[in-house]
Amino acid sequence: MSNVLIVCETTPEGALRKASLPAVTFGKQTAEKAGGKLILLVLGSGVGAAAAEAQKLAPKTIVIEHDGLKNAIAETYAPIIVRVAKENDVSVIGATATAFGKDILPRAAALLEAGMVSDVIGVVGPKTFRRPMLAGNALCVVEGLTPVVVASVRQTEFPAAEAGAPGELSKGDAGALDGKGASFVRAETTKSARPDLAEARVVVSGGRGMKEGKNFGVLETLTDLLGGAMGASRAATDAGMVPSDLQVGQTGKVVAPELYIAVAISGAIQHLAGMKGSKTIVAINKDGEAPIFQVADYGLVGTWESTIPALIEEVKKLKAAQS
Repeated sequence: MSNVLIVCETTPEGALRKASLPAVTFGKQTAEKAGGKLILLVLGSGVGAAAAEAQKLAPKTIVIEHDGLKNAIAETYAPIIVRVAKENDVSVIGATATAFGKDILPRAAALLEAGMVSDVIGVVGPKTFRRPMLAGNALCVVEGLTPVVVASVRQTEFPAAEAGAPGELSKGDAGALDGKGASFVRAETTKSARPDLAEARVVVSGGRGMKEGKNFGVLETLTDLLGGAMGASRAATDAGMVPSDLQVGQTGKVVAPELYIAVAISGAIQHLAGMKGSKTIVAINKDGEAPIFQVADYGLVGTWESTIPALIEEVKKLKAAQS
């Protein structure tokens, strides 16, 4: 077996999530090493648009649609992924290390009794990958020894795959769906007009130094002026200042925007692991010895109260001059 299967993630509207594109690139690189074919799998209900997008990214795309697949449940999705992998001589199964991928891939690996490599940042061989450890302070090379290896891919480390000539598109059968007692009840999400945190070009994050939740309002103003997404440190989310889905770090979301602004964040190693891949890092902290300054491209020593309002005014002036 030498083919590579990438499980694509879709939006509630049935489009292909941008977060899946780096995993497709990972799949291409792995398929080249293995001498096999890249296959994309699109699961869901009303995902025709996602399948059409995926078809332009790989030699073969398999789409399986069923009303029972509308909501991604690991107990339902994993058996289908395993069956498709077996039917297509797959040696590596991958997906982006989003909440979707982290939920579904381990169950698929368990059903296959396959080894799993998490947070892959580089392809070394057909079943050999590079991944970070110790909060990103060390890198290790891991080789999977099982017939099939399952890998979650860190999206910030692979470029987004680009569309090309359409490949083969085939429809698969969902078969008898059995959620093993698990069923979808409801989704509780935070609706926002801002871009997704993991995909935003600009991220403004606040830390424990913001003192309380209402003070994040000033960061929201700056974020919206820059057209970015809001983030936060674990200390801020644990304190209940902002929702936990804004957490950036080793146990939160890993981001790599073009611009990352860290406000009142000391720079604990767990937070740095989630954002130090950003293209440009700006740190604002009243402690000149804060670890965040060690990874920052630009640092400003000062309180958020004295710096952020002034920064907002300057951004407004620049935007007014450009309009």
